Amino acid sequence: MIRFLELSRAHNRDNFDCGNADLNNFLRNFARQNLKKGLSRTFVAVDDKFPEEILGFYTLSLFEILAIKLPERFEKRYKGRIPAVKLARLAVAKGKQRQQLGKHMLINAIKRVVLIAEHAGVIGMFVDATNESAIGYYQKFGFMPLPNHLSQLFLPYATLYKMYVDIFCEE
Repeated sequence: MIRFLELSRAHNRDNFDCGNADLNNFLRNFARQNLKKGLSRTFVAVDDKFPEEILGFYTLSLFEILAIKLPERFEKRYKGRIPAVKLARLAVAKGKQRQQLGKHMLINAIKRVVLIAEHAGVIGMFVDATNESAIGYYQKFGFMPLPNHLSQLFLPYATLYKMYVDIFCEE
């Protein structure tokens, strides 16, 4: 069974390879440091049979965005700096790619963002897509590009919450 856990020393970061040197480097050299410093949280997907092997990971962090950078329908409703969550990284090990693990990690991240919003309030979740393929991938889940920054995508809280209810409250 696949579980999502906060990254710990028990997880083997050295053997993880998603095919992207920057993401591999982040996991190996910075994810635990950022966690200790309180800058971000990295969660790993592991199989109960091999709990030290990282199958994939994602990182969440908090940030603020200026309302004027949001899509027009949101910009009109908000002013100034708006709190949000960033899906800073998401990576799947080469051997697990194209098996829906990324989708399950995104769903787990959405669950965590809803929990954050219950305690702190956020406008939604943002992601910086690295290429056209990633843009299309996130758009399938309802993320929308920011005006003038098409690789920066936004999933409004209302959409996020509806997804959460549809997935977790139907079980």
